This record gives sequence, structure tokens and C-alpha cells, in this order.
Amino acid sequence: MMMAAGIHKFKCATIAEAEMLAIANAKDVLLAYQPVGPKLKRFIQLIKKYPGTLFSCLTDNLSSANEQCSAFAGARVNVSVYIDLNVGMNRTGILPGTAMLELYRFCATAPGMVIQGLHAYDGHVTNASFREREKEADAIFAIVEAEIENIKAANLPEPTIVLGGSPTFSVHCKRPVVECSPGTFIYWDKSYLTNCAEQEFVPAAILITRVVSLPGATLVCTDLGHKSVAAESDKSKRVFFPEQEHLTVIAQSEEHLVLENRTNHIFKPGDILYAIPWHICPTVALYNRSIIIRDGKAATTWQNIARDREIWV
Repeated sequence: MMMAAGIHKFKCATIAEAEMLAIANAKDVLLAYQPVGPKLKRFIQLIKKYPGTLFSCLTDNLSSANEQCSAFAGARVNVSVYIDLNVGMNRTGILPGTAMLELYRFCATAPGMVIQGLHAYDGHVTNASFREREKEADAIFAIVEAEIENIKAANLPEPTIVLGGSPTFSVHCKRPVVECSPGTFIYWDKSYLTNCAEQEFVPAAILITRVVSLPGATLVCTDLGHKSVAAESDKSKRVFFPEQEHLTVIAQSEEHLVLENRTNHIFKPGDILYAIPWHICPTVALYNRSIIIRDGKAATTWQNIARDREIWV
């Protein structure tokens, strides 16, 4: 569906996700991860198995780049590589400066590597105020621009820039030199519905849960536990009940979600509730399939095949 809409470049985070894209005949796939060890071997297998897809990956230090270079050259493949630039999220990436330029120069001349550019993810920018997010995104782009100028001054290949996620998409999409990489728009979720109001996406994924017990005068327990929805955030930001806004999450365990009912107790065991996840990305990975609803009826299913972490490679 995305390719039919004209999207032909994709970014993903696991080997299985990259293979899923190759199975769908995606033309250009960036593994937004630094493959080392067994993952590096699997990545090379992937490249050889699907020659119709152009694969690329990240690197952020000379030690890993040397390992990648040796593996690529030994396998007789030339692999497109992006330098992963740390612009403030402090999760992965090399800091801007001299070390980054040395790494870029190494990748530009190393056998088996084809330097493509810079990758920068600003997932830490999540302010609900668009103006504040815009200021932060502009400051991050200024860092990237400075690195672009340093690369040019060193007479190295001019970089392609892959920048941003969903919250800063509204800002970076206006920059001609940036290839944006939002992902949540596919399903959307409550978090971005609340914090990215300027983006006119609507949630397409909803969870069905059932009341299993009424353990107290104002308590409602459903079967929407940790196994059913992303649970890394505060319990108040796990799910949202659009038709039952008077329900407040007070506890969650593996198979249970306990809610406090702030209105008349109208529920009974067996009742169905509809919930929108606050974070859709790891929620999808909990399910083997998604049931597609058309005109109020279950029409078909989509297999979430990358959930298996390993398809063939």
C-alpha cells in the first residue's frame, strides 16, 4: 500500500523487518541499526538473497566499521553505509566533530563500503507544543548542517541526510536536503494524537478487550495485560478508551488491566471495550496478525510476519 502511494524508501530496525520489505519487493531499505556479530552475518545473507533490493545500514565507530568492512569485503559485496550521528538522544551514534569526520573518511575509502551520508534520529524531541518542537528540530538540523559543511570541506562525498521521526516530521519535511523517516503514521496512536496535533493522522489500530471481573464497587478488570499492549510507559499512558473516558488505569499485570470507574457502575463481566494504544509500535509486535475491519465487519487479516524476528535469513 505504501509503495502504491509512491513510497519506495523504507527504514526498519531488525533483520526480519528488512527481509519482510524485500519480500514485498521494496527498492531501498535502510537497516537503522549497526549490525555486528551474528547480525552482520545475517545482514550479508539478506543482501545476497534479495539482490533486487538495495540495502544499507548504520555505523557509529571505527571498531564496528572495521568489522563491517572486513565482512563485506570478504563476502564480495559493496554495502551502502550511513554514519549514525548522535544529535541528543544519547542512545546510539557518534558525536559531531573530528571523530565523526574520521569515521566518514574511513567509510568513504574502505573496501566493501559505499558511504551514503548521515543518519540522525531525534526521538527525544516530543514536546506537545509544535513551536517548541520546531525550535528543537531547527537546532538539531543546525548541528547536521555543520557536519555537512565539514564533510564538503574535507572533499569527501556529499552526504544524503536521513533525519527525524514522527514528532519532527512536520518540520524536517520542509527541508529539501532531508529524507524524512516517520513511521508511526501507518497506524498512529494516542501519544502522537495528543502530542502531534498538527499532523492530521487518525488512529487505525484499536485493541479489543473484555471485562473479566468486577473486584470492587468502582473497579473494572479487563484482559488487557502487559502481553497485549506496550507497557514501557507510566500505567496512565498504556491505553486510552475513547468511548469510556471516565475509566482510569490503576494497575496492570501480565494478563490483567484494572480500571477505576468514575461514573455509575454500568459494566458486567463479558462486556467488550475498545482501546487505543499510547504506543503502537511495540504493541503491533505482540500480535501474529491484525484483523482488518471494513464497513463494521472483519474482512481479512494481515500477518505481522516480522514479529517472528526471523523469517528465512
